[in-house]
Amino acid sequence: MNNFIFIPIIIFGLIILISAFFIVKQQTAAIIERFGRFQAIRQSGLRFKIPLVDRIAGRLSLKIQQLDVIIETKTLDDVFVRLKVSVQYKVIRDKVYDAFYKLDYPHDQITSYVFDVVRAEVPKMKLDDVFVKKDDIALAVKAELNDAMSDYGFDIIKTLVTDIDPDAQVKQAMNRINASEREKIAAQFEGDAQRILIVEKAKAEAESKRLQGQGIADQRREIARGLEESVEVLNRVGINSQEASALIVVTQHYDTLQSLGEETNSNLILLPNAPQAGSNMLNDMVASFAASNQIGEAMKEARKKKE
Repeated sequence: MNNFIFIPIIIFGLIILISAFFIVKQQTAAIIERFGRFQAIRQSGLRFKIPLVDRIAGRLSLKIQQLDVIIETKTLDDVFVRLKVSVQYKVIRDKVYDAFYKLDYPHDQITSYVFDVVRAEVPKMKLDDVFVKKDDIALAVKAELNDAMSDYGFDIIKTLVTDIDPDAQVKQAMNRINASEREKIAAQFEGDAQRILIVEKAKAEAESKRLQGQGIADQRREIARGLEESVEVLNRVGINSQEASALIVVTQHYDTLQSLGEETNSNLILLPNAPQAGSNMLNDMVASFAASNQIGEAMKEARKKKE
């Protein structure tokens, strides 16, 4: 009977003994209180406390944590914008006591400082500057938080402005502006391309005209040489230069008539085109050449008399 009385005592003693040991996880700190008063801080591993006297008041994670804060504020150009600021922080290992006892709600404290800094910095900037200088905003938030939270045992690792969300109408307006700018640039490129095409086309036409003129000049030069040779041949058989030139012109006249006759779809009419036209042309040309020679001789005589 006495043995049965000691069994509950032994079990109770074992429970008390087991409760004296506890485990603290890696990157965690446990706060031990004795009768409601701070006693010690226990780091990771298997730890001991006095049963029924000491108790674990709380545990703090020493890992880097992140708090996302969303703030709505107004810019210098009166545009309302929502910013998402991510704050990465951790409890300083040597200041676990301050982090546990000085602040009940560290998240609320950090959020308040983020609101204060962002609403002081963003109203100084225009909307475009908010996008460009978001890193400056993040640095200002970090500097303010480090000064304030270090006394409470918290180290601010980094702050990031992860999202900037203007009003929907403002975003639509910005998209329209961007689209208009791109259309303007596209129009400029198209205009430049058209201008280049026109310039190149003009250059090609100029080169074509130059080559065409050169071809005509070469053609006329060869015709002149042929006429000169023809006149020389006719001179050998006793025909003077005027008569030879007239004969050549009449020959070309009949060659032209022959070429026109070979073209079935030609609408060209050669005037005059009477049967006696060739004879009249030859007589007229011989007479004109003779008259021009007489005028030339008269001018030479007049010049000699003056001299």
